[in-house]
Amino acid sequence: MLHLSPLLLDLDHVPLWWSTGLTVCVAGLVSSGDDLYDATLTDGHCRLRVTLDPGLNPLVERYVLRSGSALCDAAFTPAMTAQLPACPMAPADRDSYKLLSVEVSGGAPGEDGGLRRFHVDSLSWFGSSGPAGALVPLRANRSVFLPLWNNVDYSGEAWREAPPAEEEEEEEDSERRPTVTVSELRDSFLIGHGGVARGVVHHQLIVRIINKSHLMYYGRKDLNCECPYKAVLEVCDRTGSVSVVLWNSVCLGWYRRLKPGDIIKLRRYRVKRRFQAQQDDIEISVNSRNPSALISVLPESSASPQHLPPATSYSFCNSKQLLDRPHGVVCDVIGLLTFSGRPERIRSDGGAALLEYHWLRLEDGSSNQPIMVKLFSTSQPEIHHKLHPLSVVVCTRLKLNRGADGSNVVFYLTNTTYTQVYCTGMRHHSQMSYRKLRPVRQFLQWLRNQDDRQVLSRALIGGFFIYPSPPVSLEMYMRDRRGVPGFLRGAELHRELERLRYRERRTFCMQAAVTMVTYSRRGAEERCLCWRDQASSLFSSSSPFASPSPSSPTTPRSVRSPPSSSSPSLSPTSLCSTSTPVDHRSGTSRKRRFTETLPHKRRPFVTLQSEHNKSVILFEASMEFLESTNADEDDKEDEDGDTSSFVTAPLPPDQPPIALETLPLRYDHAHREEHAVAMAMGGALSGRFDSVLDEYYTLRLRALSDGVLVDTLFLPLSSSSPSPPLLAHANTWTSILSHGSFCPHTPPPSPADLISAATQLANQRLVCVLEACHLGGATTELVLSRAFPLNH
Repeated sequence: MLHLSPLLLDLDHVPLWWSTGLTVCVAGLVSSGDDLYDATLTDGHCRLRVTLDPGLNPLVERYVLRSGSALCDAAFTPAMTAQLPACPMAPADRDSYKLLSVEVSGGAPGEDGGLRRFHVDSLSWFGSSGPAGALVPLRANRSVFLPLWNNVDYSGEAWREAPPAEEEEEEEDSERRPTVTVSELRDSFLIGHGGVARGVVHHQLIVRIINKSHLMYYGRKDLNCECPYKAVLEVCDRTGSVSVVLWNSVCLGWYRRLKPGDIIKLRRYRVKRRFQAQQDDIEISVNSRNPSALISVLPESSASPQHLPPATSYSFCNSKQLLDRPHGVVCDVIGLLTFSGRPERIRSDGGAALLEYHWLRLEDGSSNQPIMVKLFSTSQPEIHHKLHPLSVVVCTRLKLNRGADGSNVVFYLTNTTYTQVYCTGMRHHSQMSYRKLRPVRQFLQWLRNQDDRQVLSRALIGGFFIYPSPPVSLEMYMRDRRGVPGFLRGAELHRELERLRYRERRTFCMQAAVTMVTYSRRGAEERCLCWRDQASSLFSSSSPFASPSPSSPTTPRSVRSPPSSSSPSLSPTSLCSTSTPVDHRSGTSRKRRFTETLPHKRRPFVTLQSEHNKSVILFEASMEFLESTNADEDDKEDEDGDTSSFVTAPLPPDQPPIALETLPLRYDHAHREEHAVAMAMGGALSGRFDSVLDEYYTLRLRALSDGVLVDTLFLPLSSSSPSPPLLAHANTWTSILSHGSFCPHTPPPSPADLISAATQLANQRLVCVLEACHLGGATTELVLSRAFPLNH
């Protein structure tokens, strides 16, 4: 066994050395788990490519072990010869090592933990003269890597953008004419005529690509296939349309090269009955062997008019037309991108795979309603990387989803199998036939009249985002959930949060009471406004659940077991002054106490726009009456019936400040590439980007089921957020929590007013809707999107 300490994990320069979830090992070599991850380590002098023991997989999946991580006490073992891959491309004499155990130092993504960064290409290999040929998985029977965070995109140099050289040779004119049509192939196969029904078809087929699917990975542990991919092309000629299925290594050479609108020539293919077709139909199977199919891309001018396949058709809809379109309709859209959400992941219907997506907001000028797109991966990673505000984006083959948001009917679009995305900066628009269509020309006319500064003023990127917004009443919420909200106990919520993987998003529901409300501002968490219910601090739970140490990298810091009344972390001196319960023996309350835990020079941090809040100066002036240096004077204060108080105080030590990923950022066009890198999966935000919302509230919830305490963020929506129209309400705590926002028709209440009015939440039983997203390492974002009073 080999020990090296310390080490620096470096993946930035060599993305191919990190495989993903479903690279399959040779049977019998790994005791548990289907996922294998490769990594490259360096100690500054040499580098070592290793396979991780499956027991270390959670460190990768929760983004604890990442590029730039400093490693300590790393233990390795040389892999046996029998463990080397069976791929023909893999050299049999190369050393292979397995990382058995490791300790990962703390630090934000991208920090080196004190180790100097090295350019990996300049370092020599450990135990080898250097890599030769294409890199393949070390211990898996595969010839390609999957990307780290999804199984839809391609990854690596093996996916060629240019077709094989031998396929591009000049051909005779006679070879550019079809010898069979789609209609003839279908008829011959269905009636069992000739060679079409029995084997390889040598007849030349010339068709145009109408639609192109995303890549589909079908690798399994019990399936021996070097490149388990397929992709589907919908093609047509003048006699009809048919599906062409690209299999295995054909995808490597041709998937990136082929695009909708191309004219292709096919030879040496098989005709099969279409898989899972509702009626008898055919599909064309194109493989790299048995037989080895021949594919060529023909220029538009090479086909004679009588053999030219029909042009690709589009169904563009603008935002006004989409208001009247039925649910489920498939359409194309074009728009100016003004909001690009952060990448997140959700579980697929099967529950195992994670699907990556992000939200887009498009404007086209036809209505005040934006076009919201929930865009999943389309096997176009380079284009998705360029989807930043002020880009003109075309999305084809999207499906319309209609729903209700309060009293508003809202819609959004999402992927189909054949969704494709085209974006400015990739030189796609000038090559596509849609540029000549009338809806596109009308949009471009509107675009030329837009002012850059006005668009930039509303351009946002990243941050917490939810769409459509949840209902604004408990009755509507229960109806949407079909009467089964799925309430969790506090301990169950904690366990579910621990299961989240990096950037995985889930919604939870629990019954709780608010025990503390804190107002803070990012970057100034040492000052805050705080209210706490005294009765909750006396609560002692009999639940056996206890949270692990918050220093554990897999433990979300937002959930804790209920403390006792003597807990120092919740004492008045460390948090805030507390409200006192009513003394039922005397019928009056005990003394209400306002205390200032900061030095006298500190003042409450209340910052709203001056036109919306005219009481900041007066509030600060009133604080002078609340300060006291004589404890005896406090004892002489008049008693009244108020059972709560609020103060300015440091952020409680067990409440972490808000993560940068949670706040939407103002888009900076001059640093768009930095934005794109920072917002991508595995990216790291820094303080150099300006956030739109710096103020936030933290609510401490006590689960009614078992008393477990949960700290959750609450971010009232503002007019600058890319959200649907907000409904009017009374701006009380109950209505604000039910709507998730302030009333849009009146000035929002000041933080001081809200904290002083938090007594409304005392003894209030709530149904809380929580949005959770794991941000990597020990950070789990938990946002309260709705809280409905539980009256019955």
